[in-house]
Amino acid sequence: MTALRPQHRLLPRLLPRLLLAPLAAGLALPAPAPAQSVPATTAAPQNVVHLNATATMEVQKDLLTLVFSTTREGPDAAQVQAQLKTALETALAEARKAARPGELEVQTGNFSVYPRYNVKGPAGWGGNAELVIEGRDMAAVSQLAGRIQGMTIARSSFGLSRAQREKVDAELTARAVADFKARAAELARLFGFAGWALREVTVQGVDLPTLHPMPRVAMAATAAGAEAALPIEPGKATVRASVSGSVQLSAR
Repeated sequence: MTALRPQHRLLPRLLPRLLLAPLAAGLALPAPAPAQSVPATTAAPQNVVHLNATATMEVQKDLLTLVFSTTREGPDAAQVQAQLKTALETALAEARKAARPGELEVQTGNFSVYPRYNVKGPAGWGGNAELVIEGRDMAAVSQLAGRIQGMTIARSSFGLSRAQREKVDAELTARAVADFKARAAELARLFGFAGWALREVTVQGVDLPTLHPMPRVAMAATAAGAEAALPIEPGKATVRASVSGSVQLSAR
């Protein structure tokens, strides 16, 4: 039998020391990788139906908004600004006489002064000022429009007041929810199920239509300085509320 060489005889005694050396030096051995859990497979929901319901209603528009505007031009910015300020203050003083909280509201709109240019370069200054009158008392708003001097109607629209909107929203939402539930029950019956359970739902409140501007003829009459009441005809708006979501049909 071949005798072990000296270095071979020392190996068994040195091996424990080599293994313990990192611990003695304050070094941690790498920890074993944690076992990774395999996610459980979730079964896809069965017998799920997506549906939506919409309720509509025609309501009388009860809010009139008029935006008055004036422009000025001149070689000096301060001069243009002063002229706009004077015109706005004059119109605002007249409008405040008729203001009534909740029925006829008055507020200032855009006010701006800007440089003007032509093909040769700077060409002085221009400016614009706005006054906004809004209210449910359309007769008072239209009469006030004829008394505003120094400004003309730039934009106008009919809409729904907050009180009208809240009233219509509550009624239409209730009708849309009732229709959604009725359709879910009917679908369950048609597919041969005994009932249904709600999974998810989205309720979309009253959706206002695009507000239409007033006739240009009426605007032109006011621009000409007529003091008579502005002719108005608000008409009606078709508003809607919708409910959409999904239900799971059940056997009982």
